Amino acid sequence: MLIDTRRRRLLQAGTLAALASALPGFARMPALDANTTAEEATAGLDLRGRTIVVTGCTSGIGQETMRVLALRGAHVIGTARSRASGEAACNAVKGRATPVVLDLADFDTVVTASTAIRALDVPVDALVCNAGVVLDGLEQVRGLEKTFVVNHLGHYLLVRRLLDRVIAAPQGRVIVLGSGDARNAPPGGIQFADLSGASWEARYAHSKLANGLFSLELSRRLATTRATSNCVSPGHTRSHILRNVGNRYRSDARSVQQGAATPCWLAAAPAAAGFNGGFYRDFAPAEQSTLERDTAMAARLWTVSESLVRDWLPA
Repeated sequence: MLIDTRRRRLLQAGTLAALASALPGFARMPALDANTTAEEATAGLDLRGRTIVVTGCTSGIGQETMRVLALRGAHVIGTARSRASGEAACNAVKGRATPVVLDLADFDTVVTASTAIRALDVPVDALVCNAGVVLDGLEQVRGLEKTFVVNHLGHYLLVRRLLDRVIAAPQGRVIVLGSGDARNAPPGGIQFADLSGASWEARYAHSKLANGLFSLELSRRLATTRATSNCVSPGHTRSHILRNVGNRYRSDARSVQQGAATPCWLAAAPAAAGFNGGFYRDFAPAEQSTLERDTAMAARLWTVSESLVRDWLPA
């Protein structure tokens, strides 16, 4: 039923776009596809008055997402692991961008960053969970596999600490960057019995499965609010995420301008306002594995994640 509803909305959006282009006085809407850039996907949007948080703003998809949303008028809060890199990234943006220090592997900085954002005392119109890492070998944080901590658990904590601000927005949105690589997660899905990572590989795929399941469970919990949660695959994009594994990108890798297009659209476009609980690529619902749609696993991941970061959650 959820998939049918999303398809119906997409068809309605397509019909409205065709109608708008045919009527005099309406701006022609660009076609949205795999080649669309973030600037093209947000053409004509006026985001003045909106506050949007983007994690990982110093390079790649995060940097382009921040640049384009600020260009459209949003106040973008860009997170970075150091003050210097965050300030440099934000100063390079045309528009309003504010740096906040956040290291997703350090939960104390997640608390500090969320406190700084809350101090602005404004609703968060969109929270784009973009930052991520790919590691060449097993690393751990507090006994937990580090890719899982950075890509999922740090974002889980950040969202939990800002969720009331998202719900307070006229139509708050949480956008979680996932990946089609989630289908390559270890057998059985989330490795609840061994989150140390010592007994399994496919660490990045495991974290991307966690991203998708987190977004799915969050969407269920937001169902009675105006806020929404969706996961998006930017596709194989030539950014800096593979810097620890030799920057081995395929020849068909897309640009960051293309990779940031669907995240920007989901975060800001009126056409995406009603979408909740979906997984998108190139502006449309994308196929997922059975594990990625496992609602019981998603609910369990939420509970386990909560227990792992309980000391950093609000009282």
